[in-house]
Formats: sequence, C-alpha cells, structure tokens
Amino acid sequence: MERKTLANAIRALSMDAVQQANSGHPGAPMGMADIAEVLWRDHMNHNPTNPEWADRDRFVLSNGHGSMLIYSLLHLTGYELPIEELKNFRQLHSKTPGHPEYGYAPGVETTTGPLGQGITNAVGLAIAEKSLAAQFNRDGHDIVDHYTYAFMGDGCLMEGISHEACSLAGTLGLGKLIAFWDDNGISIDGDVDGWFTDDTPKRFEAYGWQVIPAVDGHDPAAIEAAIAAAKADSSKPTLICTKTVIGFGSPNKAGSHDCHGAPLGHDEIAATREALGWEHGPFEIPSDVYAQWDAKEAGAAKEAAWNEKLSAYEAAHPELAAEFKRRVNGELPAEWEAKTAAIIADLQANPANIASRKASQNVLEAFGKMLPEFMGGSADLAPSNLTMWSGSQSLTADDASGNYIHYGVREFGMTAIINGIALHGGFVPYGATFLMFMEYARNAMRMAALMKIQNIQVYTHDSIGLGEDGPTHQPVEQIASLRLTPNMSTWRPCDQVESAVAWKLAIERRDGPTSLIFSRQNLAQQDRSAAQVADIAKGGYVLKDSDGKPELILIATGSEVGLAVEAADQLTAEGRKVRVVSIPSTDVFDAQDAAYRESVLPSDVTARVAVEAGIADFWYKYVGFDGRIIGMTTFGESAPAGELFKMFGFTTENVVETAKELLQ
Repeated sequence: MERKTLANAIRALSMDAVQQANSGHPGAPMGMADIAEVLWRDHMNHNPTNPEWADRDRFVLSNGHGSMLIYSLLHLTGYELPIEELKNFRQLHSKTPGHPEYGYAPGVETTTGPLGQGITNAVGLAIAEKSLAAQFNRDGHDIVDHYTYAFMGDGCLMEGISHEACSLAGTLGLGKLIAFWDDNGISIDGDVDGWFTDDTPKRFEAYGWQVIPAVDGHDPAAIEAAIAAAKADSSKPTLICTKTVIGFGSPNKAGSHDCHGAPLGHDEIAATREALGWEHGPFEIPSDVYAQWDAKEAGAAKEAAWNEKLSAYEAAHPELAAEFKRRVNGELPAEWEAKTAAIIADLQANPANIASRKASQNVLEAFGKMLPEFMGGSADLAPSNLTMWSGSQSLTADDASGNYIHYGVREFGMTAIINGIALHGGFVPYGATFLMFMEYARNAMRMAALMKIQNIQVYTHDSIGLGEDGPTHQPVEQIASLRLTPNMSTWRPCDQVESAVAWKLAIERRDGPTSLIFSRQNLAQQDRSAAQVADIAKGGYVLKDSDGKPELILIATGSEVGLAVEAADQLTAEGRKVRVVSIPSTDVFDAQDAAYRESVLPSDVTARVAVEAGIADFWYKYVGFDGRIIGMTTFGESAPAGELFKMFGFTTENVVETAKELLQ
C-alpha cells in the first residue's frame, strides 16, 4: 500500500472531524500527515494496549491546535480511542477536546495549546530520560532508552519560551530529543513573512542543536533519512526543518490561512477527496488501511522485549531495580512517614528564628536524604532561593546523573520544563524564583494545575519585606492570584515547622502543583502543642486561643503571624479574649469538613481581623464585610523593610488599634 494512502487517512479523519464539529484546525494535520506517518509507523516505540509503558517513546504535539493529527494517530494505531470519539471532536465529555488534554485520550502525553509550552515540556521529558538513564543504566542493561519527539509550528518558535527551553536543551546535550518544525509559512493572520523572518536553522545551530534543513515534508524517503540522521548524533538535540503545505490536498485552500483555523466546507472536502484519490465516506477507513496502521501487536512485542531486559537487570542489580520500580511508580520510600514526622517534631522542640527560605533549605537537607528522586533547580537564584542542599549535584551535558538543574534566567522555561519532568515520571521536581517573577511563569503553573500533575515551586522574597529592591521586586497581588487558581495548592508558612509541613505535603501531592512561599526576613518560631503541629496539615488551625470563647479572631499567614501573636498578647493583657488563627494554606483549609472549619473560625465570632502583606481583597471571604483587613491596596516602595512595614501598617501597634476599633 502506498504511504500516501496511509497519510491520507489522517487527512480524511482530520477534515471530517473538524467539519462535523464546525470548529477546529484542519490545515496542520493535513500538512504534517506524511511526517507523522513515517515517524509513527517506522520509528515510534509505543504500545497502544499499555500507554503507560515506562520505556515508550514520548510524542508531543506542541502545535496543539492541530489536535486531530494526534487523535487520528492514536485511533489508527489502536489506542482506546474509537471512531465515535473522533466524531465527537470538540464536544462535551468527549476524549477529543479542542486541544490535546492530558488525561482525556490515552496516549496524549501532555496538554498542549498555549504555543511553545509543548516543545518545552518535551525538553523536560528528554531531561528526565537522560537523567534517569544516567542514574539507573548499567553496562549491558539499558533499561531507560527512549526518544522524545515533538512537532511544532511557527507559533511555537515565535513564543519566547521556545528560546528559553531550546537554548537549555542544547546546553544539556539532549541527544534523544528530536523536534520537527512544520515550516509551512502560515499563521492565523496569513503569510508569516510579514512578522516572522528569523533564520530558524541558524538560531538552533547557535543553541548547539543538530539542524537538518530543507526537508520535503511530503517526501517519505526524505523524512526517513532526516530521522535516521537525527538518531545518528546522540550528543545534540535535533531540529528537522520540514517544508510543508498547510492543508495539503485541498485544491482551493492548501497553502493559505483559509485552512488554518476553520473547516474546509463540504464542497472543498469533496474536492479534496477527489484530489487525494480518497474514495471513502466521512469517518470511513478501509480495513486494509487499519491493518497497516495497527501497532498493537508490534507494541506489545516491544514492551515484552523490554520486560525481559528489566528482568535481567533485576537479576543483576536487584536493589537498583527495586528503586527504579519505586520511582517510576511514584511511590515514596517506606520510611517516609515515620522519618518526616520525627523531623517535624524535632523542629518544634528546637526553636529557630530564621527566614522561612532558610527553613526551606533545612527541610531540603533533611528530606533530600530520603528522596533520590528529587530534581531541583532555580532560575539563576539558588543563593537567594536557597534551593541547593549538601546532596545537590548539578546535571550537565556530560554527567546527567545529577539532581539539580541550573535553569539560568528562564522562569517560564523552567516551570514548563518541570511539567515535562513530572509527566515523564521517576522524579519529584521543584524549581524556584522570587515570588514576583512567578508572573513570567504563571501560565506553566496553570498548565500543571490543569493537568493535575506535580510541580513544586519555591517562591521566596514574598512581600514588601524584600525592602530596598523596590516595587518591581515586591510581590503584592501574586499570592492571591496563586490561591485563586483552581487545583493549585499554595502555602505561606510562618516558621520552620509550618515550612516542613508544607514541603511534606507538596512532596506527597501528586494530583496538582504546589506553590511554597517563603520570606527573606527572619521569622520567630511559634509555640505549639503536638496537636497543633498535627493541625498544620489541615491548612489552618488555632495557634493561640483565649481563656473561654473568643470575642475577636486575628487571622494571619507567614511573616504576619508573629504580629498577630504579639497583638493578641497585648490585647489579652488588657482583658480581651483573642484567638489567633494561622492559615498557611487557604485551599487546604477550605477543603476540610465544615465542622473543623467552624471549630477554627466559629461563625458567631464576627469580629475578625486578617493580617497579610499581600493584596487585601482576598481576605473578605474569611473576615466578612464587617471585618477588617490589614493588607496591601497599592504597590510597594523602595526602602528598608522595617520602614515599609511601618508605612503600610504591618506593626503590632496597628493590629492592636485596628482590633480595638472593630471591637468598639
């Protein structure tokens, strides 16, 4: 059977699904169908009957608007994605949403759509493969040995994140990363010559990539030769520049933006069928075409062969094999719960007045010894974020066995790369920057929340307490923004004990990202009973209580908890009944049952004051409109931290005065 016929199956399914939905992007799938046919039929090692096979090749469609390309491939090769799901493209509750969504269709490795993040996830996948191989492979036992393939379009290359990620990929020598550039010269607005004239091959050569230019994206022999050349150089990632015609086969719309983001129309589809020689009706694939595409038997055989390799590895290196299985299965060490509980109890028993960023580093030191799966990093701020510990070993092109990545000044790239590392499996990844600069990376953390995957971000220098660097570096609205993101867990601990609990829960959480927000300045450790220490894990708890029913509740987080406690002491000395509630994680607290939340914030105590050096409006949900909030309503200023806290009202005196006004 001619290869064009097999590629035309992708084209037919893509244009039919988009037409039926009356929505979508047929052009990219039709243009890249020949490339996909060669890659998926001749090179992809995967098993449609087990999409989670650990040593499968990974495929990322970075130009995710062309989602019918991957849905067609998954359907044709035998994944559990029946034709009915393609007919329901972009419809409610289908497994074929408008852009590929992780967790919907089996075989979709990552959510793509925001351009540039897919190729960046692919860099993370390739880093994970290289590092896991360096840590576990032994002579004669290559149990980690797979490729990461990515398709990307002009839009991915225009987005700045592709520069961040692809630059680092070259530096790290990710030789098993192979990217295909769909060089069709078209974007939504039309011919890209008006706004995208970069010399892309030279750009990637400058990154240290192997570049294979001017490949005819409709010539299977040329595509095959390019992939072979890419695999021949294992020292560099490869960019294959494929010249394609968007909407290939459409007599009147191919090569124009008319087929980029809209259905072809019934008449044009009929003309396309005739031009391609495709004599079958909508969603109709002949049995002999299915037979040529079906990868189930071959995939099962490839996985079986790998299982034999794993068995041999297990016989030769039983301890390593057990550790490998634990890590790829996402299991924590057996001693995890007991040891972390002991560490937290010891921290409470041995007070230290230190910055919570330093407390975070101390926790990394204590927990890291149990977690060889840690893969840390910072966006060129390790000495400030304090993300390195004694066991940190830099990951480099020559030695990928390390557990720490120096991301450089690449906050967005770092965060999306970590998404890829998490998606690969075998690691607990974390990154770090100043809280202010999460703004650069916000969309990658949103993607982690959307995909329900682990991505731990350490955000330090958490308030106007940053001081002299001024408002450009002082976060105000960022904490509220993180808290408002669905499926994001956000912690702002007040001392070393809350910091340790926050880290513990972030490491245990595998169904979403966690933002850990730490201070630059020293924080006083708070007194707690063992029961109170246990309650930290509930996100909010009574830290200091009154003798009898409280008449006032002070609510605080982070560096402001100490202020609330001092204010409570002063008010108590004056005869007031005051409760102090620490809420280091509002999302975790909100997830507790109603009885617990009522026990902490009783509804009949309406006199409440919230204190946090962040945007004030967030706290109305806890204090009500009759309560008071000591928070930020403007940006900060450049001055020493003490002067700023006084200027903006973050003092014991102001908390006391505000409480008294409320009580009166």
